[in-house]
Amino acid sequence: MSLANKIINNVKELPELKQIEVLDFIEYLKLKTERQENIDWSTLSISSAMRGMENEQSHYSLNDLKESFS
Repeated sequence: MSLANKIINNVKELPELKQIEVLDFIEYLKLKTERQENIDWSTLSISSAMRGMENEQSHYSLNDLKESFS
């Protein structure tokens, strides 16, 4: 029996209110996973875009900023 089938069988044995809690938790886990995947892709994208530029000198300094936050 697959893991998904085991989960389904166990959920079927729960009262409906507990099944709703399980569904809420599953939706939370899916959202959390999607957010993490988006963060992972963003990090990969930025690191790929900046590859090879780590040692380049900047043409700007902190004095070039219009606003400074302390």
